[in-house]
Amino acid sequence: MGSLGRCLARSLPRGQPGLRPPGPRCYGSAPPELREKTLVLAKPDAVQRRLVGNIIQRFERRGFRLVAMKLLQVDQGLVDRHYQELRHKPFYPALVTYMTSGPVVAMVWEGYNVVRSTRAMVGDTDSVGTIRGDLSVHISRNVVHASDSVETAQREIGFWFQRDELVDWESRDRDHTYGP
Repeated sequence: MGSLGRCLARSLPRGQPGLRPPGPRCYGSAPPELREKTLVLAKPDAVQRRLVGNIIQRFERRGFRLVAMKLLQVDQGLVDRHYQELRHKPFYPALVTYMTSGPVVAMVWEGYNVVRSTRAMVGDTDSVGTIRGDLSVHISRNVVHASDSVETAQREIGFWFQRDELVDWESRDRDHTYGP
């Protein structure tokens, strides 16, 4: 098992809660696997319905670090770049109207397996216990966007943020999240 596996294994309880197996301690900067990033957009309906705090809280409770966030009014050019693979779909004009109808909160979250975990947290519009299932009212008003792969996340983050807008900060609770 590599150092990441040992670090993560130490965060898993064995026996009584709060007891960790003996082994190496993980110090220093986080390994690359813990620094995976994803883009999350709180769409106009989430902002209008004042759901942004609820969305943020779910990511914080999961132990992910917020490394960038901004509120912005999106223009069609940004929507076109972000959703370039959907431009020829019949619903695309309605998507542009929706995404430009009000402010959006763009966020970059960082953490272990954050892309896959975020996709599970976001879920489908009709899946109970997920952000969309709990907060969406219709499939066309699905509250959030989340990157679907690490590669897509890197590309999408580049559309929404300049490199110097991502804040590299050390979380003081990392040992409590991933284990010492």
